[in-house]
Amino acid sequence: MRRKILKLCLVTFMGGFLHADETYDSNQIADIFYRLNEKALTSKEKKINHLQGFCAAGTFEPSKEITQDVDLPFLDQSHIPTQVRYSLGGAIKSDKSRPRGLALHMMGNNETWTMVMLNSEINFAKNPKEFAEFFQMRIPVNGRVDTQRIKKLTQEVDSYRNFEAYMENVGISSSVANTAYYSIHTFMFKDKKNGEMFSARWKFVPVEGVKYLSEQELEQLGDKFLIQRFKKEVTKKPIEYKMYLVLANKGDVIDDTTALWKGEHKELLVGTLKVEKYEGEGCNNDVYFPSDLPSGVGEPKDPLFKVRNETYGITFGRRQ
Repeated sequence: MRRKILKLCLVTFMGGFLHADETYDSNQIADIFYRLNEKALTSKEKKINHLQGFCAAGTFEPSKEITQDVDLPFLDQSHIPTQVRYSLGGAIKSDKSRPRGLALHMMGNNETWTMVMLNSEINFAKNPKEFAEFFQMRIPVNGRVDTQRIKKLTQEVDSYRNFEAYMENVGISSSVANTAYYSIHTFMFKDKKNGEMFSARWKFVPVEGVKYLSEQELEQLGDKFLIQRFKKEVTKKPIEYKMYLVLANKGDVIDDTTALWKGEHKELLVGTLKVEKYEGEGCNNDVYFPSDLPSGVGEPKDPLFKVRNETYGITFGRRQ
């Protein structure tokens, strides 16, 4: 995979931070993940980010109206087989954590569409510089994490501060059936009626609603309650999500994954995802590229999208 060299004007920190006049590529971004999470891994584990997860199979059913509004031939099918992976953030191994992930690989008749989502509407970094600093400042130096440095930068950097404030309102759900997932990036779509391109993010909203655990309820659960509840729930009926495109308003920032869109937005119902069957943990070693897009969907314009895909490819290659 072609690697793009990224200029990062990083301030110099203790313990291996890059100087302002240095550059690093996606290999070095991958190195940061390994340095940060290596102690959390066992000798058998090779995946470095979104380590903990499980797999499922489902079907995506496009709405009847979506192809009248959006020029997206991929959605002409009535049923699209879908591979599903639920995960936790980073190298976290306890379900008693906030960061959650959802990866989908939808397999159409002629094309595929891969989606990689988080349970937050915004990201913690708007560019590779902020992304690198966010993780690098958490790497222990001489066995110690500089918590004061982390606290200081979290308040100084708008992206970090705004993300921390946002996550304070995101609780811990008892089930993936009560968790919403978001694209983070803004993608481009073509209006079927006028042929013009428009910007939109997407979200998967659980039909059962978003529900969070109380502190008392959380204390009574173990570290693996998500997979246990999923297995129980899916035997009764499919877990369903409604997928919506959230169209950008005039003035919304579309090239910044940390920008929180506010106010009312036009939404288009794309369809319904029905997750029907538990399929073990085999997909935990797979890679999901957000750049796997069908005809009619344009790539985001933000500076993190390409480096994200490149880093996924590098870490996948390293664990083969």
